Amino acid sequence: MLDGCSMWKPSRRSVVRLGLLLVAAQALTAPHSIAGDKAPLGIGGYDPVAYFTDGKPTRGLPDIAYEWDEHSYRFSRAEHRELFKADPVRYAPQFANYCAMALSRGEVHEANPEHWLISDGKLYIFTGPKGPDRFRRDLTENIDNATRNRALIQKH
Repeated sequence: MLDGCSMWKPSRRSVVRLGLLLVAAQALTAPHSIAGDKAPLGIGGYDPVAYFTDGKPTRGLPDIAYEWDEHSYRFSRAEHRELFKADPVRYAPQFANYCAMALSRGEVHEANPEHWLISDGKLYIFTGPKGPDRFRRDLTENIDNATRNRALIQKH
């Protein structure tokens, strides 16, 4: 019996149960991800919202991240993460980590987030500095072709 002066000595079973309870509580309160811990880095760790709000590519921070559509996106500010969480389709690049111009030609190339274009409220990223201008020259056809070739990304 505990009288206020006696020390309670937990049993091994109590300690194990407490540990399991803490692990379960942590799992339930941690941010959930469909992709799990091994989600690839979205657009090379660049903040997708910064293209829209700051008008430039900006590296995100590992401690301000959010997993969506099987990618882990990083953000330069917590406010950007919240904007993305509220409407990820608006901010995510149209063809994930891949060059929109290459995809319009039926090719799959990893994009460099430093080369980008926002058109009609959508973000496109490209392999090199000439990509945005080439893509813009015949924008409608290039978007249509890239969209038709989107399935190539799955095979890559």
